[in-house]
Amino acid sequence: MTYLVPFDGSDLAVAALERATEFAAVMDEEVVALSVIPLDERDFAVERGWIDDVGAYDPDRIEERLSSQVAEVAPDATFRCERPEDVSSVASITTDVVRTIRTVAQEVGATIVFIGSENAGRVSTPVTSVGAPVSEDPHYDVHIVRHVDRE
Repeated sequence: MTYLVPFDGSDLAVAALERATEFAAVMDEEVVALSVIPLDERDFAVERGWIDDVGAYDPDRIEERLSSQVAEVAPDATFRCERPEDVSSVASITTDVVRTIRTVAQEVGATIVFIGSENAGRVSTPVTSVGAPVSEDPHYDVHIVRHVDRE
């Protein structure tokens, strides 16, 4: 079995990676941390805090930073980075990210996807959240992490 963690470097993504690692240690399972970095999407990178609003968009540098962060939090996790191409002019970046997460979940045979999201599963879901659309796939269970610490 494999636990998949979509990882954007946010505090909630870190918490989700920590939880997946804790579960994996008990269950003797593999953890895959997946970062999705859309091509040529500077605004997306700014929204996620990967770059500031005047910084250059360098997907390689962002990937290196996220990979290092995953290694610090979960040294035994496998880091994977995908860069989806814009396959539809009507699809949003979020749709491309969700599609990529679902594809990778299928490729790695994910049994649980750990999602760090403040709003996944709520009745009202912002368009920018990947939590709700990823959680709709019946091929895997979903563990939603809504709090950075458990206290």
